[in-house]
Amino acid sequence: MVRRAAALLLLTVAVPLAAQPAGDTAKTAADPTNPLAAALAAPTRTPANLARDKYRHPAETLAFFGVQPGQTVVELWPGGGWYTEILAPYLASGGALYVVPPAGNYDQRIRTKLAGNPAYGAVQVATFNAGQPTSIASGSADVVLTFRNVHSWLDADAPIADQVFAEAFRVLKPGGTLGVEEHRLPEAADKARETSSGYVKVSTVRELAEKAGFQYVGSSEINANPKDTADWPKGVWTLPPSLTLGDTDREKYLAIGESDRMTLKFMKPKP
Repeated sequence: MVRRAAALLLLTVAVPLAAQPAGDTAKTAADPTNPLAAALAAPTRTPANLARDKYRHPAETLAFFGVQPGQTVVELWPGGGWYTEILAPYLASGGALYVVPPAGNYDQRIRTKLAGNPAYGAVQVATFNAGQPTSIASGSADVVLTFRNVHSWLDADAPIADQVFAEAFRVLKPGGTLGVEEHRLPEAADKARETSSGYVKVSTVRELAEKAGFQYVGSSEINANPKDTADWPKGVWTLPPSLTLGDTDREKYLAIGESDRMTLKFMKPKP
C-alpha cells in the first residue's frame, strides 16, 4: 500500500510546461498580427463572456494546448459556448470545429446558439449519447478540448467519464492533443466530494485519461487561483460566475474570483 501511495503521489506531481505569462490574453487581443487576436475580439462574442477573459485566460490556455488555426478541433461539452465563440472564428479559415454536447437540453442550447449566425456556419454538432460513439470519424482530430466538465462526467447516478475519455481517444489522430481544464480539488480532500462539489483531483483526471490510453504531457498554472480553497457551501457554484448564494457574502466571493483550475495536456501516443 505504501508503494502504491507513493506511485500515486508521483502521478500527481509534474514539472509544469512553459506557458504564456499571465496577461497575454490582453496582449494577444491587441496584436493585429496574431491570428487569435481577431477571434478574441470577434463581434459575435457575448459581452458577458468577454468580461470573463481575465479569469479564463483563453489566449494562454489555447497556446498551452497548442491549438492552431488550421487544425481540426473537438470541443467536448461546450455548455453555453464560451470557448465556442473563440474557437469558431479562430478555426474558420482553414480548420474545423466540432462541438459535442450531451443529448438533451445542452444539445438544444448549443444548437440554438449556432443557428442562423454566419460566424458559426461551419461548426458541426456531434451529439453525445451514452453508450454510443459520436459521428466524428476515428483518428480525424488534431486536438480535443474540454473546459470545466469532468465533474459532470463523474455524476454518481450516471457516471460517463470512462466513455467520454475513450471517445476523445478514438477521434484523435496519433500524436493528437487532449486538453483538460477543470476545477481543482486538493489531493488531501475527501474523494467523495468529486461527485458533488464541482471540484476534481488532478490525480483523478490523470487516472481517467491514462486509463483511456493517453500519455501525460504536462500541466500549466495559467488558470490557478490561490484564493480558492475549494471548500465553499455550495461547491464551486458558490463562486463567480454562478454566485449561487445570491447576495450572501457576495463581495467576498467576487473578491476571490473564479475557481482554481488545473490545466492538463495529454497526447494520444503514436504507434
